[in-house]
Amino acid sequence: MKTISTCDLCDAHKGDTSGNFRVLPPVFRSFGGRAAFHGTVVTVKCFEDNSLVKAAVESPGEQRVLVVDGGGSLRRALLGGNLGAAAARNGWAGVVIDGCVRDVAELAAQTLGIYALAPMPLPTEKRNEGQRDVAVQIQGVWVRPGDWLCADADGIVVMTDDLAALQPG
Repeated sequence: MKTISTCDLCDAHKGDTSGNFRVLPPVFRSFGGRAAFHGTVVTVKCFEDNSLVKAAVESPGEQRVLVVDGGGSLRRALLGGNLGAAAARNGWAGVVIDGCVRDVAELAAQTLGIYALAPMPLPTEKRNEGQRDVAVQIQGVWVRPGDWLCADADGIVVMTDDLAALQPG
């Protein structure tokens, strides 16, 4: 995977006022074995129920990024070791979760980028609730299916696919 710097992207798009280039707040921590990743966005919106997260990571990832709107909940983990392994095995580039993860040591061993708010050992309840492929707000920033996301140690940026084609070389 080609390395793309979020700082370079921000430098290239710092004057963008269209809303097509967005930066997520610096509240996310890296939990995966890959600190930098990028790809086309797939979204899941769920609250303390990871049924749709499980379904997503068990499908072909095709180097896309799963963005999970967990409502910022710090009460249940939406991704753990088994689902992290499934995501890596199925070719996802990364997962960004507005919520928690568990099995931190297992996640760190995966060749997968994972950003989330915090660790939480408590798993979710399975109620088969939520939505997939809808626009979500992650920490107040809109993220839509088909957007392009880039994450690294400096932060996470999201942009329309049209802007992604203009990314710095």
